[in-house]
Amino acid sequence: MPKLRYGVAYYDEYMPYERLEQDIAMMQGAGINVVRIAESTWSTHEPQNGVFDFTSVDRVLDAMHAAGIEVIVGTPTYAVPAWLVKEHPEVLAVTAKGPGRYGARQIMDITSPAYLFHAERIIRKLIGRVAKHPAVIGYQTDNETKHYETAGDNVQLQFVKYMRERYGTLAEINNRFGLDYWSNRINSWEEFPSVVGTINGSLGAEFARFQRELVTKFLAWQVGLVNEYKQPGQFVTQNFDFEWRGYSFGVQPSVDHFAAAEPFDIAGVDIYHPSQHELTGTEISFGGDMARSLKQSNYLVLETQAQAFPHWTPYPGQLRLQAFSHLASGANMVAYWHWHSIHNSFETYWKGLLSHDFKPNPVYNEAKTIGRDFRELGSQLADLRKNNKVAVMVSNEALTAMEWFKLPDGKNYNDVVRWLYDELYRMNVECDFIQPSCPELSRYSLIVVPALYAVGDEPLERLNEYVRQGGHVVYSFKSGFADETVKVRTAVQPGIISEACGLSYSLFVTPHEVRLKAEPVVAAHEEALAPEADLAVSTWMELLTPTTAEVLFRYDHPHWGEYAAVTRNRHGQGSATYIGCMASSAVVQSVLKLAVQDSGLLGPEQELSFPVIVKTGINAANRIIRYIFNYSDHAVRVTHRYEASEELLTGRFLAKGETFELEPWGVMILGALPE
Repeated sequence: MPKLRYGVAYYDEYMPYERLEQDIAMMQGAGINVVRIAESTWSTHEPQNGVFDFTSVDRVLDAMHAAGIEVIVGTPTYAVPAWLVKEHPEVLAVTAKGPGRYGARQIMDITSPAYLFHAERIIRKLIGRVAKHPAVIGYQTDNETKHYETAGDNVQLQFVKYMRERYGTLAEINNRFGLDYWSNRINSWEEFPSVVGTINGSLGAEFARFQRELVTKFLAWQVGLVNEYKQPGQFVTQNFDFEWRGYSFGVQPSVDHFAAAEPFDIAGVDIYHPSQHELTGTEISFGGDMARSLKQSNYLVLETQAQAFPHWTPYPGQLRLQAFSHLASGANMVAYWHWHSIHNSFETYWKGLLSHDFKPNPVYNEAKTIGRDFRELGSQLADLRKNNKVAVMVSNEALTAMEWFKLPDGKNYNDVVRWLYDELYRMNVECDFIQPSCPELSRYSLIVVPALYAVGDEPLERLNEYVRQGGHVVYSFKSGFADETVKVRTAVQPGIISEACGLSYSLFVTPHEVRLKAEPVVAAHEEALAPEADLAVSTWMELLTPTTAEVLFRYDHPHWGEYAAVTRNRHGQGSATYIGCMASSAVVQSVLKLAVQDSGLLGPEQELSFPVIVKTGINAANRIIRYIFNYSDHAVRVTHRYEASEELLTGRFLAKGETFELEPWGVMILGALPE
């Protein structure tokens, strides 16, 4: 039977007094059926070099198994013990800021032979000990793994070898990377300088790509070790995380998630988000869509917030809303970091499901209702399958390139990604994430491409062909501008995609008091743009000249008014829309709605919009499941626009056209009835 897992990270090692029995009893009361352990406490498990003590692991595994609670064991390699640094100071990463200093987590050089030797030893000792324990269902390698900016001499030497293997000759490198500029030319391999001080964006971006490959190899190495011990039915996962802005925000700069996810049995993810009056569900949806897309499969939420910070403590009802929001994107597990609030050190005030007094509290009590519903509805809500027809194309290479050549106003690549993704979310357009290398574009009716600034010719040509064959693309500004080595194309911009977009430009400016003016095709579109809509332009604008494209918006400005701002071009059997400026939410929504309509994807979901969010999938029994969320502090009335359905949380039946009320921060789960 399909099963939902509801869990917590649990650290018996941190407890101020003995309470394992009480914790387990409270977990059972909350419906917790899985815990994650061991990934944070290398120094406890190996207090001295070669001296191992797994007492805490053994006792937790035995106790959890007796209570019927499953366990995910983490490899404890992301926080190095003091003795290792004392004996091998070279395990600390040397970065652009200088030598590393001991204290924080994630400060090591993941290529250091000394680090790898000791990491392998603790992995083998721990996993070899626990693998056959009946409580263990899987393993997490490391924790939120990244390259930690490692850039010391040993890493630089590896980079030179990487460049030689990838590009062959220095002549090729000098030419492709433009190293004649400011006398950066390299004339012998021996004089290849450290990239830490480079001013060359192409070389700097290539080094960032190389650093991401270090992470991919490091995680694959750990998976290989764990697989030697893994028993039938057990899995290996990793808790990927995102660009951090005080919460999970965008594409992770330091990891190529798609490449790094390949050796894992199942993708895992950590998702943290604003709460209270700022809770929108956008980050839950973004992180879930990314995690699901990595392996086109269900995923595990290995960490999300329970209470956490004072400004994240959820309003009543929000913990439930958040938990079911994860399931609605395809999660098969929701787990909190962490069970208990710790009493000292760095994360003292990142509170767990229990507060510092370990007593039941309103958040814990609400978790009990989630655990109950997960248990009762697990067979219907687990293994939710998606058949999304919209994809957002993202690229680590474009992200890095735009770090070197930043947008004004301090905005970066992820701001553009979220600018478009957030509007799709608010319109109830569900989507996958794909990379430029995706070979199966035809499975989607609409592909949204944010700021694909640096990319090779072949992906762009495939996008042109995709449009020609009947697909629809929405590009943002700065797409197709430079090649995969961040070398600007010499063709009239936007280069290769001009064929499908039917436009050109050679000028781009920072807007000052510029607005947009909608053309008749937009005004004629029903509800496309409200009369009071914000038409201001910010950050960036390209001065577009259509060749075959129709104009959707022009610039409303005394000097730039002759130029188009947003266009749509019919090309072959499909269409390509190009948004040449950072426009308002209202404008982007109107443009995306036109594209969704052109793609034949407008449906009942688009009759609703934020704060009412709809997520749909098919469960293991081939039943359509629809989640309807209210991300607001006021009740909303919703008309049921689908076939007759059962509301799974209450057992109520809804006919098509029936109206119901959704309480503040409420959720309804509808299961379609057989016809």
